[in-house]
Amino acid sequence: MGADTKSLRNRIKSVDSTLHLTKAMGLVASSKIRRAADMMNKGREYAEAVRNAVALLVACPECTKSPFMQKRAGSRTRIIVIAGDRGLAGGYNANVFRMAKNYPDAEFIAIGKRACDRYSDNTVSSEHFSYSDAIDMSRGLCADFAEGKFDRLGIISTKYVSVLNQEAQIEWVLPLERSEEKKTQSVLFEPDELFILNEAVPEYVAGIIIAAVRESFACEVAARRTAMDSAGKNAQQMIDDLQLAYNRARQGAITQEITEIVAGSGS
Repeated sequence: MGADTKSLRNRIKSVDSTLHLTKAMGLVASSKIRRAADMMNKGREYAEAVRNAVALLVACPECTKSPFMQKRAGSRTRIIVIAGDRGLAGGYNANVFRMAKNYPDAEFIAIGKRACDRYSDNTVSSEHFSYSDAIDMSRGLCADFAEGKFDRLGIISTKYVSVLNQEAQIEWVLPLERSEEKKTQSVLFEPDELFILNEAVPEYVAGIIIAAVRESFACEVAARRTAMDSAGKNAQQMIDDLQLAYNRARQGAITQEITEIVAGSGS
């Protein structure tokens, strides 16, 4: 019995240490949620604005001459994969990588340390990824696309549905597609639509990238808080069960000792 109580006591200490760790990580995630959500909303607003501007431009017949609107027969694909800098966030990273497996022939560009571990020798933080980083990446990608070095560009990221629900998704960014819903009769572009579109595309792609990174980071923080809350509840339940087992083992040991004492005194 002595060995059992010692083993149970050690397990309780171990699980209690894990409980403190999950609580600490949950608190850190909670402290980041409001700022991450604010940045996500600003990123969404900016991305929507550049989408609307580009949609007006690509609706112009002249813009069909743009290299960014040319659909090619090739299948050379580049995909930006946005994952987290850390683990312990439930299925957040795993869902992104699972979606990436659907494109085995693609060339991946990683954002987030976990994505870099898989697809790149460089380390690019998703938490600290800035608009400056996005525009540098966008200019390089747009130049390569215009030169015909690849045929389409996509972004695998995570969509924020709610604090408890986040979904991996892919968005195709290049080539641009024309929308029949946009009308340009009341819009005047100077010097001309084609020139402005070609100049605006790197800004457009950068806006889509930074919005996807910020939304993915908000998803990572929310997923980590949910995962740590769940882990904390499980750890507390395990401690309660172990404490009950410990009390029973200790009571059994005491009862056995009393029985042995009584038996010894009677002989």
